[in-house]
Amino acid sequence: MSREVRTKVLVVGAGVAGLGAALELERGGTDVLVVDEGDAPGGVMRTDSVRGFRIERGPNTIRIDAGLQQLLVDQDLVTLPLRATAENKSRWLFAGGKLVRVPTSLVSMFRSKLLGPAAKRRALREPLIQRGDASRESVAAFVTRRLGSEVAENLVAPFLTGVYAGDPERLGAEAVLPSLVDAERRRGSILLGSLTAAIRNRLGNVPRGRPGIWSCVSGLSDLAASLSAGLALRPRLATRVEAIARDREGWRTEVRGPEGETVVRSRGLLLAMPADAAARLTGAVDAELAARLASIEYAPIVTLALGVEPGGVQRSIEGFGFLVPAAARMDLLGCLFMSRLFPDRAPPGAELLHCILGGVRAPDVVTLPEDLLRKRCLGELDRVLGLRAEPTSLKLTRWPKAVAQPGVRHRELDAAIDRRLTDLPGLGLAGAYRSGVSVTAALASGVAQARIISARLSTQ
Repeated sequence: MSREVRTKVLVVGAGVAGLGAALELERGGTDVLVVDEGDAPGGVMRTDSVRGFRIERGPNTIRIDAGLQQLLVDQDLVTLPLRATAENKSRWLFAGGKLVRVPTSLVSMFRSKLLGPAAKRRALREPLIQRGDASRESVAAFVTRRLGSEVAENLVAPFLTGVYAGDPERLGAEAVLPSLVDAERRRGSILLGSLTAAIRNRLGNVPRGRPGIWSCVSGLSDLAASLSAGLALRPRLATRVEAIARDREGWRTEVRGPEGETVVRSRGLLLAMPADAAARLTGAVDAELAARLASIEYAPIVTLALGVEPGGVQRSIEGFGFLVPAAARMDLLGCLFMSRLFPDRAPPGAELLHCILGGVRAPDVVTLPEDLLRKRCLGELDRVLGLRAEPTSLKLTRWPKAVAQPGVRHRELDAAIDRRLTDLPGLGLAGAYRSGVSVTAALASGVAQARIISARLSTQ
């Protein structure tokens, strides 16, 4: 027989969205219970130690925006993050059979070898281009219209490979480049609008994060564990949600964990989980909402962590790493030089390479046998870096649904999801599919949904 537990809000998912939501709810005085299928908090943020190497299974770095910075302050964790070395500013693109430095600023963009003279002159004319409507444009169409096709193909498309493992022809400009779209709408120019916003942020009283990219001394699992430790009740792990239902008291959630079957009764319910998992649970309470969630596409990726001994490659390993554009026709999307970014990621003298394969351009890679995956990865890595000795394979991770792919109608889809939620009092949906795929965006979605749930419960 199932036992019964009561809480004011149940949060399903102990990733950064769920943890951020739970901490926000507790800050407002709300009792919260968090459950998660995994064996550790953090969701995709997971760090493993293998043979003296420290390996991230999910995201490798984070940016600290104003929201995350405030959370770190609230939880007395301001000293937890570890900033990447200055090498992170050196980034590479495999173009024309060699590695070319990627520009990281407007000034360096106009000096870059990745753009020809005509493309640079075209980009400089951007303030003169008539304002358009980006509401239904792909990233490729938007950037081409504003800055020209070379910028779209040689700079923006590889960047999207690194962030979304996606296709700029299918990703929506409004969802992926919201600040640039807003700059065009406000100022008629993304260059002038971005410059104005930068000046306003610098001179105005605008909440700020920390510049640069970050991790933690022992990896991003440290962040997840520290946020989890800040909760009044630690998350119940290895606990799967079987079904949800509405009743007169609010929400009835059936869970199965180490303690057996439990029914959790709560006034509020926040599903901080991937869209397909949320669709599975919401189908019984709102078929239309479930269908919209199920329609959200994801890109699959495979990551392979490799250890390289001194002299193991022909080209010196330096900087953040490299990206591989679609034109190279590789399954390899890019490679991060993790031992160059943070200390103690590899034994003394060795290098840790984090290879990423698949994405929307090679989705079948995620199903390949491990030996074939490894062989293919090493062959393409040899093409870029020149392998003198075979690297040590440390950890292979498959993510069949790794990165949400917000399309040209993603804003409309997100608004439709919110409209459905108004008819389901106390229910919230958070995660990287809602407002952005980064760790900070997922956190922001959790905090925002927690505030909405709190406001609605206070009026009932």
